Amino acid sequence: MDYECVIGLEVHAQLLTYSKLFCSCATTFQADPNDQTCPVCLGLPGVLPVLNRQAVELTLRTGLAMQGTVATSNRFARKNYFYPDLPKGYQISQFEEPLIEGGCLNIEIDGTTRQVCLNRIHLEEDAGKSIHGENLADPNKSYVDLNRTGVPLMEIVSAPDLRSPAEARVYLQKLKTVLEYLDVCDGNMEEGSLRCDANVSLRPVGTETLGTRTEIKNLNSFRNVQQAIAYEMERQRGVLENGASVVQETRLFDAARGVTLPMRSKEEAHDYRYFPEPDLVPLQIEPEWIERVRQSIPELPDARRQRFVSQYGLPAYDADVLVASRAMADYFEATVELFPQPKIVSNWVMGDFLRELNQAHHRPDEAPVSPTRLAELLRLIDEGTISGKIAKTVFEDMYRTGKGAGDIVAEQGLVQMSDSDALREVIEQVLAGHPEQLAAYRAGKEKLLGFFVGQTMKATQGKANPAMVNTLLRQLLQ
Repeated sequence: MDYECVIGLEVHAQLLTYSKLFCSCATTFQADPNDQTCPVCLGLPGVLPVLNRQAVELTLRTGLAMQGTVATSNRFARKNYFYPDLPKGYQISQFEEPLIEGGCLNIEIDGTTRQVCLNRIHLEEDAGKSIHGENLADPNKSYVDLNRTGVPLMEIVSAPDLRSPAEARVYLQKLKTVLEYLDVCDGNMEEGSLRCDANVSLRPVGTETLGTRTEIKNLNSFRNVQQAIAYEMERQRGVLENGASVVQETRLFDAARGVTLPMRSKEEAHDYRYFPEPDLVPLQIEPEWIERVRQSIPELPDARRQRFVSQYGLPAYDADVLVASRAMADYFEATVELFPQPKIVSNWVMGDFLRELNQAHHRPDEAPVSPTRLAELLRLIDEGTISGKIAKTVFEDMYRTGKGAGDIVAEQGLVQMSDSDALREVIEQVLAGHPEQLAAYRAGKEKLLGFFVGQTMKATQGKANPAMVNTLLRQLLQ
């Protein structure tokens, strides 16, 4: 039997707030364990939560940007379960009355744009972190760090609209980009700022009834999302083809082995005994607030991609690469303002700049080569001061040392040779030193022109003006 995979993702995005969702404790990453806690987030008797207005506003911005409907009256609920890292014994979340209902996100798969619907976007607080045997005082014991307890999370729940591991990866990548553009989440999956749970089921092709699903928890990279879903698809296929039934359960992904493993039986809503949070009144969202947030939404990736093609004349591929990161797109535009030749800037940003970023594990805004410095280098090429080949070496030095292009060129004597008499002399020496190739060229093997260009560039240590070399060579070879 042929099966169709049905996938829905639940994405938890940590909101870019300075304090937690219901108290004033900081949300700084990698603080000393249990250093960012207070009676409120520790759930001590007699304390009361106070809602963080900024967290609400960031969630509104996300919902409006994704064409969701704001619930002008919504309510928080208690989600009851016991974990050692959940000090209150419950999590404040939203259940029946979420802040945002519906919405959608457009993704592109194999050149085709399709829409993924959203079920809801709601606010909730994070739990703490249990730590096991990681360079601890006693590796045989488990420890609890409650710094993350109460950190504001926005949960974005997709409809079961995804049909392959590759689609799930593209959806998550697009969602991360949109959240970065909205400035609501930094998207750092390594630090846990963006985490994903994947619900996976199979059903016979052509049927509408959903199969029994499993949930894969806490996937923290695009690669893991794709690999975990791919493995789970094949595991469920094997179960069904052997005549057995898929068990509804929560599973974990072992990235080292590339397999999913049982964690616990899958809970239903009634298992959590949801009930309205008695310490928080229903949240009322005024129309004026909604409109104010709507006006604050910046240009999003799809619109920016279209503008890069129309305004700068870039190929669609270039625009796709540049707008995939807001910081990269900002870097490109800042450079174009200083050196208004967009395609040349695009080539350098996507090529040498992106290579150095990846090698150094930098974000564009962390790079030692600023848009001003890159524009300076491109002007030196445009003015004929240095060749394109020399410029690549200069750029590497700029990235390594933080120096300007002009300083490096002056220090290393890299100014391009553009003196026609001096170049003519070098070319004559090259031709005299390769009589066999010269005879072959004059006998009709004109492809040897490239050989002579290379030898001339070698003789001048790459400093010769390439255009002038080509012109002089053709004259002398004739």
